[in-house]
Amino acid sequence: MAETKYGKYFIEYDPSRYPNERRPVMARMESGVMEGSHFYLIHWMMPDFAAPLGDQPMGGHPPHIHRDAELLFHIGTNPEDPMDLGAEVEMYMGPELERHVINRTCCIYIPPNFIHAPWRPLKTTRPWIFIEVNQGPDHTEKSYRQLLPKEVRENMNWAMWPDEGYGSPD
Repeated sequence: MAETKYGKYFIEYDPSRYPNERRPVMARMESGVMEGSHFYLIHWMMPDFAAPLGDQPMGGHPPHIHRDAELLFHIGTNPEDPMDLGAEVEMYMGPELERHVINRTCCIYIPPNFIHAPWRPLKTTRPWIFIEVNQGPDHTEKSYRQLLPKEVRENMNWAMWPDEGYGSPD
């Protein structure tokens, strides 16, 4: 963006800031990019995207909490039927890991310190857009891996899911 009085407010995603990103990200904002911003992550979900642990039951992003409320937008891209997600996504909610399958455009509201996930795309037949909004300045996360079955915990690459802003999950 050209140097202008307000040019600093036009921010393009800089992939060099996030070298381990696995998704086709469109935008990412947080207080480290623009002071005062909440955390936002927007990316495409493509038919060939495989969630970590692939087809393993309860694979994907493991159970966790955030300090601030979180919104997870699942947005279909079919102009003839925008409510059709073009995918099936599995999401578990609460300490009892209540299972939900999403196949329609929707927003999931997650209160602060509410256990949620695993989250995992099961099937994607058409690209769709995922938007994560954490209603705080930075992404915080504390794992509740102990809620997963032992065989899932033993096969999880925990380095992919670090605790942020909470300390040790144990």
